[in-house]
Amino acid sequence: MSEDEIEYYDRSEILTFEEIKRLSEIFVGLSVNKIRLTGGEPLIRRDITKLIQQLTSLLGGGLKDLSLTTNGFMLKDLAEELYAAGLRRINVSLDSLNPHKFARLTRRDALPRVLEGLEVAAKCGFSPIKINVVAIRGFTEDEILDFARMARTRPFIVRFIEFMPLDMDGRWGKIEFIPGEEIIDKINAVYPLELLDTSPNFDAAKRYRFKDGSGEIGVVASVSEPFCDRCNRVRLTADGKLRTCLFSLDETDLKSPMRSGASDEELKQIIIKAIKDKEQGHKIQMAGFVKPKRSMSMIGG
Repeated sequence: MSEDEIEYYDRSEILTFEEIKRLSEIFVGLSVNKIRLTGGEPLIRRDITKLIQQLTSLLGGGLKDLSLTTNGFMLKDLAEELYAAGLRRINVSLDSLNPHKFARLTRRDALPRVLEGLEVAAKCGFSPIKINVVAIRGFTEDEILDFARMARTRPFIVRFIEFMPLDMDGRWGKIEFIPGEEIIDKINAVYPLELLDTSPNFDAAKRYRFKDGSGEIGVVASVSEPFCDRCNRVRLTADGKLRTCLFSLDETDLKSPMRSGASDEELKQIIIKAIKDKEQGHKIQMAGFVKPKRSMSMIGG
């Protein structure tokens, strides 16, 4: 996020839990079978466990998977409540295991708190627990093996994600991202890896396991190896806009028609049209690439 002052939405501008539940039901009716709560940071939403309880009621009725991505800051305090509400899968964004680098990246001296939250989540029974790592050239690339060791010694799946041009302060382009292949080669040289069988269902990450059986890692190479032709993900922002790609320049407003009395069928048709018009690709590193106005901190991973 930017170091500048953040502009917060008025509460009336963001979707209520009931609106999120209604739209989720419509999406599930359109064969969406996985829902992930992201952010910003979802755990700062008041009474988030109530939303999870509402969404878990969709499991078994078309929805197969409900998960949540968090920065981990509040996981220590909320892990038990989240588990009791029915959540079983979590991703934690953690880009450095070095306290000083962590503080520079997050502007919070909170690495011990995040690591403690991970351990609390593991004790609660969350599985899988995935750690999302953005390796940055010249800053955190020396920690790649540290994260590999974490995947080998703790009950966490570490996933390395290539640095994408969605940072709010515009550092992408000034800092060279580390290609996924380079990350795998570096780990494989010390801890031999083998590619796991690819699932017939789309997964953004290439999955690897250590040949000695002690853990799993993944790589999301969305910059160096685009998978746009197979991507089946869409995003609903907190203020009710449908984005068919992380890098969408246009959004489809679902909140306004919903609040104006649109029926479920009318909302369904709006969604279908938006998805039919989904972009062919994100065009990163291609002529004509235009960075979207919303940063990752506003869209959610």
